[in-house]
This record gives sequence, structure tokens and C-alpha cells, in this order.
Amino acid sequence: MTFIFLACEKTFVPKPKGYHRIDLPPHSYQDLENKHPYFFKFSRYAKTSNHKSKSTEEHWIDVTYPEHRAVIQLTYKNLKGKKLDLKNKNFLNELVNDSYKLTSKHNIKAYAIDETIIRTPTGKAATIFELEGDVPSQFQFYITDTTNHFLRGALYFRTSTKNDSLAPIINYIKIDIVQMLNTLEWK
Repeated sequence: MTFIFLACEKTFVPKPKGYHRIDLPPHSYQDLENKHPYFFKFSRYAKTSNHKSKSTEEHWIDVTYPEHRAVIQLTYKNLKGKKLDLKNKNFLNELVNDSYKLTSKHNIKAYAIDETIIRTPTGKAATIFELEGDVPSQFQFYITDTTNHFLRGALYFRTSTKNDSLAPIINYIKIDIVQMLNTLEWK
């Protein structure tokens, strides 16, 4: 009887809602298949497929993380075949400006957009945009050799989960994207 009376005297305090733990595997990479004018290493936990949209062009691919409902959309433009004149320079400027425009479309929900230029081990320069806030794309980039190739990428999640909950996965995939850029070779 004593135990029953003692047990009844404590007041119940509800515990806060818990979040599931996200266990991410160690980073491991594989080679991109050899049918594109570019090559890089990408995560073994991701799959590649041709990009599917109305405006898809050749060599546009998606690098999909099925377990996390994430996709890196890669769009490629061939600058080769265009004379190295003012017209080609304008075409490249349009592509770079489009990258900035697509990133700035997130200004409504983003509370910060950090732009960084990184140098790869092979001397290439890539421009990276990191967006903070509840935006559809948290990480975007472009890389070009300014004469033959232009590659743009954006990370998207196919979920309505808030970005603060996705932060561990976003940070994990950012490392994979930097690895892609560091191993990028033009053909």
C-alpha cells in the first residue's frame, strides 16, 4: 500500500517531442559513367539518371539520394563550337547571370546567401552559393573553363521537412558536392 501512495504523489510532466536520429554512412565515392563531356566522383549512396523536364538538354543529370529524398540537379552547357568572339563571351555571361538570377529567386525566404569561390586541386574555380532559411535549394554552384564547358548544380529536397531538421543531411551532401567539384574533369 505504501508504494501505491508514494507513486500517486508525483505529478506527471510530459516530455518534449523527440526527433529521430539521423545516422549517415561514411563518405564513399564512385565514378560517373563515361557518356558525358565531364567526369567526377559522386556518392556511392546516390544514383544518377537523366534529368526529366520539358526543357531538358543532353547531359543534364540528376544525382539522387533516394534514402533522403534529395537530388542534385546538374545542367550542362557546351560552349565549344562557338567562336571565341564577343558572341561566345556574351553566351557565357548569360549563363553566369542566369546562375545568379536563379539563386536570387530565393531571396524571399532566404535570410542569407553566402557566395564563395573555391579552387579545386586541379586549379579550377567554382562559385558556390549557400542559402540559409527555409528555401527550396540550400546549396547551388557553377563551374566553367570559360571556353568549352559550363556546369551548374542545385541541391533540392523532395520533402516539406524544415531545413533546420534537414541540416545534418544538407551538410553531409555539401561534402559530397565539394568532392564532385574537386574531382571534376572536362573531356
